Amino acid sequence: MTDVTAILNAIEAGHARTDELLPLVYEELRRLALAKMRHERPGHTLQATALVHEAFLRLLGDEQATWQNRRHFFGAAAIAMQRILVEQARERQQQKRGGDFQRVELIDVAVADRELPSDTNLLALNEALKRLEQEDPAKAELVRLRYFAGLTEEEAALALNISRATASRWWTFAKAWLFQRVQGKD
Repeated sequence: MTDVTAILNAIEAGHARTDELLPLVYEELRRLALAKMRHERPGHTLQATALVHEAFLRLLGDEQATWQNRRHFFGAAAIAMQRILVEQARERQQQKRGGDFQRVELIDVAVADRELPSDTNLLALNEALKRLEQEDPAKAELVRLRYFAGLTEEEAALALNISRATASRWWTFAKAWLFQRVQGKD
C-alpha cells in the first residue's frame, strides 16, 4: 500500500514513470477484474487480462489524471472498468439491433419472447448508478468498488475509510435503491 502511494507521489512530482506502477498494481487489478468477470454472462468476449490492460491504458492515457493515494487510484480503475464493460454492452446491443448487418426483408418470421438481455440490465444499472452518484456519491463509489472492481465488503470499507458495518448498511441501501430504479419503480 505504501509502495503504490509512494510511486503515485513520485509520478506526480515527475520523479518516476508510470510504467513503474504497473508491476505494483497488476496482480490486484487482475484479481479485481477476475472477480468482476465472474458476474458477466458466460462466453463474454472480454477476458480479465484484457480488461485490466484496457483500464490501465485508459488511466495512463488521461494525461491530466493525478492520483493522491491507493484508494483514489483503485477508484479510478473501478470507474475505468465500469466504462469499458458498459461500452461493450452498448456495442453488443447495437449489433443485436442490426448495427452491423444489412437489412433483409423476412416474411412470416416467428419471434419468441425472451428475457431481458444482461447487456440491457448493465446499461440500466449504469444509468441508475449515475442517478445515485448525483444523490449520494459515497454510496455510488461503494457500488463501483463492490460491483465493478469486485472488492469484498471489508476491502471496500477499507478503501473508503469507513467501518464494515457502515459499508454493509450502505451496500444494502444502494442495492435496494438501484433495484427500484432499474425496475422503473422510482
